[in-house]
Amino acid sequence: MFDITGLDILKTKQTLLISNKPLKIKVFPAKEKRKYILLGMICHYFDKDKKYNESEVNEILKEIYSDYVTLRRYLIIYGFLDRTTDGSAYWLIADQSKFEDYK
Repeated sequence: MFDITGLDILKTKQTLLISNKPLKIKVFPAKEKRKYILLGMICHYFDKDKKYNESEVNEILKEIYSDYVTLRRYLIIYGFLDRTTDGSAYWLIADQSKFEDYK
């Protein structure tokens, strides 16, 4: 999707994060590549084999960024999470191993 370098990841962490562990986002970026990097970081907060309800997803995301609704929406749009049509269940579809460098 994007040609992401180690420098891209480093710059994203330096400019957009309050902290890396635990992950706390200062501001959600406008640039698509930086969004993708942040979403790759966030995908590590979900278990691959677990289904979540919306409130569980929200609780995870609230710890990362105050506008958790935006995070949830972009996780779906960018193909990190999927959900049922009625939004009653969410699950991770991203391959977390592709985002190991993003941690």
